This record gives sequence, C-alpha cells and structure tokens, in this order.
Amino acid sequence: MSLVEDAAPPVRAEPPPFKPLPQKAPDVSVERRADGTVLIRSNHAPGDGPRSIAHLLAERAAQHPDRPYILQRAPGHGPWQGVTYGEAKRAADGIAQWLLDRGLTGADSVMVLSANSVEHALIMLGCYTAGVPVAPISPAYSLISSDHAKLKHCFATVRPKAVFVQSSEMFARAIETLKAQDPELFFISVDGGSGTIPLAELTRTEPTPAVEAARERLNHETVAKYLFTSGSTGMPKGVPQTHGMFAGVIAGQEGLRAEEADPDVVPQALDWMPWSHISAGNIAFNGNLWGGGTLHLDEGKPVPGMFETTIKNLYEVSPMVFGSAPVAFGMLAEAMERDAALRRSFFRNLRYMGYGGATLSNDIYERMQALAIAETGHRIPLTTMYGATETQGITVVHWITERVGLIGLPLPGITLKLVPNGSKLEVRVKGPTVTSGYHNDPEKTAAAFDEEGFYKLGDACRFLDPEDPTQGLVFDGRVTEDFKLDSGTWVSVGTLRPDLVAACSPYVFDMVLTGQDKPFAGALIWPSPAGLATLGDDPLPKLVAVLRERIAAFNAGSGGSSRRIGRFTVMAEPPSIDAGEITDKGYVNQRATLERRHALVDALYAEPPGPGVVVV
Repeated sequence: MSLVEDAAPPVRAEPPPFKPLPQKAPDVSVERRADGTVLIRSNHAPGDGPRSIAHLLAERAAQHPDRPYILQRAPGHGPWQGVTYGEAKRAADGIAQWLLDRGLTGADSVMVLSANSVEHALIMLGCYTAGVPVAPISPAYSLISSDHAKLKHCFATVRPKAVFVQSSEMFARAIETLKAQDPELFFISVDGGSGTIPLAELTRTEPTPAVEAARERLNHETVAKYLFTSGSTGMPKGVPQTHGMFAGVIAGQEGLRAEEADPDVVPQALDWMPWSHISAGNIAFNGNLWGGGTLHLDEGKPVPGMFETTIKNLYEVSPMVFGSAPVAFGMLAEAMERDAALRRSFFRNLRYMGYGGATLSNDIYERMQALAIAETGHRIPLTTMYGATETQGITVVHWITERVGLIGLPLPGITLKLVPNGSKLEVRVKGPTVTSGYHNDPEKTAAAFDEEGFYKLGDACRFLDPEDPTQGLVFDGRVTEDFKLDSGTWVSVGTLRPDLVAACSPYVFDMVLTGQDKPFAGALIWPSPAGLATLGDDPLPKLVAVLRERIAAFNAGSGGSSRRIGRFTVMAEPPSIDAGEITDKGYVNQRATLERRHALVDALYAEPPGPGVVVV
C-alpha cells in the first residue's frame, strides 16, 4: 500500500473560542397562521428602562457628577475636551430655562443643522429637559445641497422656533435660506456670529423651578425628537420619537443582559455615525448614558482622507464595544494588518463588535477574527441590530454565531409579523419602540400600518432554518426594489447588490441593478476613488477589464439568471444627493437613480449595446 493511501486525512484545527458574550440565549415563541403569516416574540421579559432621557441624565449626574461624559478633540487633533455628567446636566438645565422663557412648548421644536459635537449634545439634552422636541437633520442638506430643497422640506414639516448651528459662518447660506422661510426664527451658534445668539447665553441661564416642573411633566408619550427618514424612497419623512420609544430599546436590551454591569468599569465609546439617524443619535447615545459611559466623538469617517482621524483616535481610545458600518470594518482591518500598535490598542478592552446598515462580508469577518486571534487568542463576537427610523432597533443578534448576514430575533417586548408577499416574507412590527406615525402627514401614516396596527417596513426576511427559529432571521432584500426579468424570474436586489459589490471590491463604491421585464440583469456602477487610485495612469480601461473579469467569475459561481449580470456601465458622474440618488449615510436610492439615468439603462439593453456598455 502506498504512503499516500496510508496517510491519514489532515485534521482541521479547531478555531480558538470566542470571548464570552454576556447575553441570554435565543428563546422565542412562533405563531403560524393559516394564511402563512408568522408572528415571533421573545420569551425574555423586558428589563428596566428610564422614565425619560432627561430623568436619566439627572440620575447619572447625581451618581457621578465629575465623570467625563462627552469628549471631543480640540481643533487640529488637539487634546480631548468636553463636559462631565454634572456639567452637562447644568448646561442642559440652563438651555431648558432659556427655551421656556421664550415660550417654547412641546408643540414647537428646535432644529439642529450641524454635525455631532459636545454643543449639539447639550442642545439635545436641554430640549429633552424642557419638553421641546429637537429635530437634528443631515448637515448635507445645508452644506452640500445646491438648492436646499430637503432643508426647506424638513423645516416646513416641523416648523421650528429656533435653529442651532455649530458655526455661523459655515452655515451662513442655510441660515439665509431659513430666514426667508421665517424671519422670526431664533438662530443659535457656538460663536454667536452673523446675528446668531451665542450658545453660552443659553447655558449661563439660571434654572428656576420651572425646569424641574418641565422635567416632571415628561413621560413615555412625550415627543423628544423628530428624526427624518433617509429619503431613500422620496423626500424625508418626519418621525416623532418619544421617550417611551427610547426607553423601549433600553428595556429590551436589559431583558437580554445575562449579568450585571460592573459598577467600577466606565465604558469607553468612540463613535462617528451621525446623530440625525437612530443608530448613533438614539440607540448609541442613550445606551452610553444608561451605562454611565464616556462617549468620545470621532470626527473621522470611513472614507479615504478621513479614516486616518479614526485611526489616530483608536490609538488613545480602546472601546469596550465598537460599532460601525461594514465599510469601516474593512478599512479598519486593512489598517490593523499593517499596524501592530493600532491592533493592540483596539483590542485592549474590546468585548464585542456590532455592525449595521448593511451586511458584513465573510472576507472582512474572517480578517477581523484573524486579527482578534493574533492579539487576544480569542475570537470576538459580532452582533447586529436591525430597525428603522420609525421603529428604533427591533431585532438583535444577541448570541455568538459564526454567521454574518443575520438580523437576529425580536427584542423583548417586540412582536414581529412576517407576511407572505410573493415569494418572500414581508417584515412588520409592533411594540413600544415603534412610532405612532409621521408628523403632520396622516395620509402616509395611514398607509404605513396594517389593519392590526403593525408598522410595515417594506423589507423581507427569512428564517435561517425554518425548523429551528432560534437560529435567527436573515435579511432578504427590500420588497419594493425587487423586479422580474422577462422570464418571470425574480431578482432580489437587496441580496444581489451587496454580494456583487463585495465581489468587485475595492474597485466599486456602489451600483444600481437593472432588468425589469428585460432578458437579463444589468448594472450601473460607480467606481471607488480609492480603487481607481491603485490602477495608475489612465485607470478607466484597466477598471473595465478588472470588473469584467470579476463579474464573469461571480456569474460563473452564481447559478441561475437571477444572480447573473449580462452587461454593465461605469458611471462617471457621482450619485446626486439633490436628486435623491443617495442619502447622507451613503444609501443608494435604486428607483431615483434608474429614473434619472434612464438613458444609461436604455443603452444597456440596446442592440447593438450603447456607448460605454460592457458585455460580460
């Protein structure tokens, strides 16, 4: 017998264990109706939650007034500076008194145009305390937009009495636009320039018993904030956010906690994501306050030229939990693969990581785990939370899994309803974290809820294993984005697009898929500036050759026509925020892009193909 025949098969080494994730195991009840509808609820009871965020701030300020609360670097990447819990509470009380002195009530609002900052946080907390809704909107609506259409739309929706900006000079054009809408507006800025009121005037205001009386009027029904949807399906919609919605997320997460928090450990967080959206502005911000942690504001972003700031911050801040968009994980993995000091600092206190907004690719997952093993000897749990502006977070992966792409299971207190819609299960939800409707828009509100009061998200999901629901749910695309080829075959845009972008990484920023009633699926592709930079002089022909090769390989391993791309075009013009092609979070509006660039779509399917069309 030969040596080859005698040799034992290679033994696959067991991977190192995961770091413990102190959360309860999945435990759900599943109700299946005769019409195919499925209801899912967690069997874990919700935990405690705050009466309001203003009450929570007062409690934490009383418990540890001198603990650093929110920190931000001085200009030029200077030292960290900010406010303690006690200072934040005093400033918020002063701002609340100023608002009350000017007659603002829960029927009014304060609009915030600028990005995350210590001062933005104080305005937000002051509004919470006074019972006056705050309305943070994307800075892009003021700084990038050429016509301020979305800025004016948001203004008309909530009709604020006051507007806050970080810099009167930077936001001068937006201020003039809003002055034309309402000459009686109060404008507040940090610097107090150009006819604005300096923020220091508000924070210096001496609180009276009226502030405590306002705080005592707050309850779970009180509107704390108006957040605007991303505008990926039209003009942004204003969504009331109550203190009860905030408390519902905290209570749901507490219901999954498997052990008490260590009172001697102060959680450190580093976050760049914008407060004009729920992930950072509600869930992370309120969660940090609930945990009594220190929040470091990261002025970097996961884009070339700005991520270097995040890296510099991570040399000094070693977070217990790191959450971000998948694109940031890819850039972070690349940086840590080159830099052992960064890797050491990042993993020093890390317990788990969380991603959201899109699916994390297996490649990035494996690279992050390899880095974790090299530094700690353990793998790191990865979690994700799924939700929307209208719902907050409603599902979470709260158990250790090697699978990426899950959206988890319902938080305690949430009921998920999956309704058959064609070949998919459409996601609907009811619970304390869900809004009551859209602000001043009864027509859209009525259309958003079904006959049982469940909010309709427009997304689809499926069980990872229909026989074992505790393995969780998988995102299955947006119901409204999917289309049929002329063969009757459905193309799932929400799953195909990220898979194809990953296959073409790092050369593609994003893409839009085409093919409604056509013989094959096509793609309109935006190149990645960073990817183009690696291709040297005259990069476009090289890019086309690389993409043709990558997409052909993807097609070869993808099976049927619903997963194959027949032709593509590389677009020179970037996505337009004014035209609604992209949101400030980087989400592409499929429908708006296809309508605006219909000539490119026509060229994809012309015979012979139009200029610039590449046949795979």
